[in-house]
Amino acid sequence: MPTPASAPTLTTARLTLTGHAATDLEDCAAMWTDPRVYTMIGGQPRPREDVWIRLLRSIGQWTLFGYGSWIARDTATGALIGELGLIEARRAIEPSIDAAPEMGWTLTGAAQGQGYASEALAAILAWTDARIPATTCIIDPTNAPSIRLAERLGYRLRTTGTYRDAPILIFDRRARAAEPAAIAAR
Repeated sequence: MPTPASAPTLTTARLTLTGHAATDLEDCAAMWTDPRVYTMIGGQPRPREDVWIRLLRSIGQWTLFGYGSWIARDTATGALIGELGLIEARRAIEPSIDAAPEMGWTLTGAAQGQGYASEALAAILAWTDARIPATTCIIDPTNAPSIRLAERLGYRLRTTGTYRDAPILIFDRRARAAEPAAIAAR
């Protein structure tokens, strides 16, 4: 089992990515009530209580697994951009995706379509590729922007599965050799 860790801070040209903190609750709770956010991720707004549990899970994953997810904020303004990174969700998906950590990304409605997800995930994958041999992700079959993003990042469709009685696309990605990246980890 990995040594307990906390999220490293990653930076990109426009973003600062940090581990979750209790102070992120209100911004995250607001994000999860926006239909532009939840429509393709469960189809329902998330109650503040569920967002709090999600935040705690994100913190705990770093302790248990040595990896997890990040809060992305605009470096200049401090505005929440989204939550991105690795999760150990242990979802009841057929077929199982438990062989590799799951990569996920959720952006605020205002941040969508501006290249933030690509920018943040490039930094996260540079960090991840040095530590984890493979990741997987799941995407709603109607979420064309996320499918395109996953494919640009090197994810390849493995199969269509079932999650909560609905079809879900399952993608896999092997770690890439270290490449010079425009990120810094502090």
